[in-house]
Amino acid sequence: MTHPTLQQSHGPQYTRILSIGAARGDLVVPNDDLVGPINSSDEWIRQRTGIVTRTRASHDLLAVDLATEASKEAIEKSGVDPALIDVVIVATISNAQQTPSLAAVLADRVGANPAAAYDMNAACAGYAYAVAQADALIRTGAAHYALVVGAEKLSDVVDPTDRTISFLLGDGAGAVVIGPSDYPGIARTVWGSDGSKADAVGMDGTLTQFRDGEKPWPTLRQEGQTVFRWAVWEMAKVAKQALDEAGVSPDQLAAFIPHQANMRIVDEFAKQLKLPDTVAIARDIETTGNTSAASIPLATHRLLQEHPELSGGLALQIGFGAGLVFGAQVVVLP
Repeated sequence: MTHPTLQQSHGPQYTRILSIGAARGDLVVPNDDLVGPINSSDEWIRQRTGIVTRTRASHDLLAVDLATEASKEAIEKSGVDPALIDVVIVATISNAQQTPSLAAVLADRVGANPAAAYDMNAACAGYAYAVAQADALIRTGAAHYALVVGAEKLSDVVDPTDRTISFLLGDGAGAVVIGPSDYPGIARTVWGSDGSKADAVGMDGTLTQFRDGEKPWPTLRQEGQTVFRWAVWEMAKVAKQALDEAGVSPDQLAAFIPHQANMRIVDEFAKQLKLPDTVAIARDIETTGNTSAASIPLATHRLLQEHPELSGGLALQIGFGAGLVFGAQVVVLP
């Protein structure tokens, strides 16, 4: 059987991150505000997590509002006409409205209508997943410019009495514009999942169980030690693999930007990877908290604010989290 010759799209050979924007929750929440219901202390939280304060959003400030603020900054800094952005990808686990997607509303708000727009859920690996998708879509010609956002309002899915994860979580959004490049700016992504460990971190119930009065409002929970061991030992291997895929050695990095899950995990990571002192390490968790899909772009934005000389350097970024999903890639910093 002869097939008609279909036209398939092809895009530019290379892509890169052109710009970055950020928005954090408007409330600064110190440890002392959270310790009562979990019978804990400021000192305990600092020692266990490295968090001193975290940002959370007021009742009427939504994840889409944070995403809009971050995206407008990224688009303005990119110099790209928003009308040329033809795909908007939002990584989130906390959009309280299942549909329409946060991405579709965001695309309209920032002037990218009628861009293809969708939300994706890969928890704390969501931003790395979305960067991989944007890179692939542009290089295959399915899109020209992409807006990639990690946006979370995790305070909506927190149980103040939970000692496993509640005190870790914050609210915020980070956004990047990705477009064609004359040189390779996003290396191959190493990504995957291990659903066999799905019970280690995730929601403690479903919306239907809540509706039927069987369980309270679903909130996040984790098995701290299981997640810690998995993150440190297994994710260090993934990070090394991402360096290999990029053809880069640790001493060629300008920055290491892991998901801001816990300061102890970040520090242990750096040891495992034998990073030299010349590599700047993102530690945004101290004042922002763990913002899941938003944490890598927020940490990148903070690092570039404090160290503008890192722009143009190589960064290893890695996300890992619920459902035990992970994604890592080396990128050129905008």
